[in-house]
Amino acid sequence: MREIKTISIDIETFSDIDLSKCGVYKYTESENFEILLFAYSINHGEVQVVDLAVGEKIPMEIIKALVDNKILKWAYNANFERVCLSRYISRYYPDIFISYSIPEDTVNEFLDPSSWRCSMIWSAYLGLPLSLAGVGAVLGLEEQKLKEGKDLIKYFCVPCNPTKTNGGRTRNLPEHDMTKWELFKKYNKRDVEVEVSIQERLQSYPVPEFLWDEYHLDQEINDR
Repeated sequence: MREIKTISIDIETFSDIDLSKCGVYKYTESENFEILLFAYSINHGEVQVVDLAVGEKIPMEIIKALVDNKILKWAYNANFERVCLSRYISRYYPDIFISYSIPEDTVNEFLDPSSWRCSMIWSAYLGLPLSLAGVGAVLGLEEQKLKEGKDLIKYFCVPCNPTKTNGGRTRNLPEHDMTKWELFKKYNKRDVEVEVSIQERLQSYPVPEFLWDEYHLDQEINDR
């Protein structure tokens, strides 16, 4: 079996809670929260996309890697991925889920932030833009974030207004527009490709370990 050292991750999600108004913790507490797409790259290898919305499953070796603090997990704005995956794994894989404190503590619902790295923090440290698209543009990466993403997120990731045209539904599922859904999967995959390219481009300018320690403390404070 291959040795997993790092995983780069991007997810697409749905919730009936407004993320921009309530933040990721409240967002994931909704019973209607779910992960739709899970894209990942192991050790900077080829990006794979798991289509959870149509019944695919995240490979068990990846689930186990997500709770293994010896394996580094990378994402852009990693707080979102970490909190969402904490909810997902604790909900569907309670026997595998591991937190980083005692059961009586308030952070026992979340994955340990010490094994997570945020490429947005890296970008900020170097004075780069705070958006994935902005960083990709400034660095002139071959892979660029797909511009259609904003419309696709609005279509699949938030509730829709019921109308006569859409049959009164309050949510758009993959089956309602498979062309858009396939494009959404490409968007999800491309985000990880961009993230990996950012890591490779910036590897000569690492973030000092004391700043990662500060980031992890910040994450623990947010979890509490």
